[in-house]
Amino acid sequence: MKRAPTHSYPGINLGEHHASAHKATEVVTFGFWVFLMSDLVYFGLMFAIYITMIDAQAGGPGPHELFDLKSVFAQTLILLTSSLTVGLAMLALKYNLPRGRIVLWFGVTLVLGLSFLVLEVRDFMAMAEKGGNPQRSGFLSAFFGLVPLHGLHVATGCLWLIVLGIQLRVKGMTDVVISRVVRLALFWHFLDLIWIGIITIVYFGGLTYG
Repeated sequence: MKRAPTHSYPGINLGEHHASAHKATEVVTFGFWVFLMSDLVYFGLMFAIYITMIDAQAGGPGPHELFDLKSVFAQTLILLTSSLTVGLAMLALKYNLPRGRIVLWFGVTLVLGLSFLVLEVRDFMAMAEKGGNPQRSGFLSAFFGLVPLHGLHVATGCLWLIVLGIQLRVKGMTDVVISRVVRLALFWHFLDLIWIGIITIVYFGGLTYG
């Protein structure tokens, strides 16, 4: 028998008796959506710069010499799996499962996020060993302006996971904490969408047109 939901957040467990809670949380969530859209505009600019700089290699190494698609595939698999684990955490929230279940899935997401960062940093180091430094060419400057920016967002998400995990353990399932959980889930899925753009435009596009 399913437990009755007890929390109210936009898109989760809504009902007429939660109207006031929904209205209060909706304002915060809308503000976070505005932040995500502004971040999307910034990423869009970085994508545009990369596209215009693919051929600006100045005699230096290009995508064919620098990109490791096996590692990129592994990073993609890890990041998409982390999106699944975040989704499972949100299902646990929706159906009012014990908070330990949410913490568990967030813990798995954290491990996956850190694994992604380790592989990405390893790739950057391998590129540097081949002469692929940001100052080498316009192409590499554009690459290192875009891809590590996404990695920085993932690192921020990992830190956010740690903080929220602690808050869930200490404060429990309060309205404020759970609202932050919802926003973290939005942020993490946003990062996955940006990564799809990166593998399509940066890696595959770079190998095609570079």
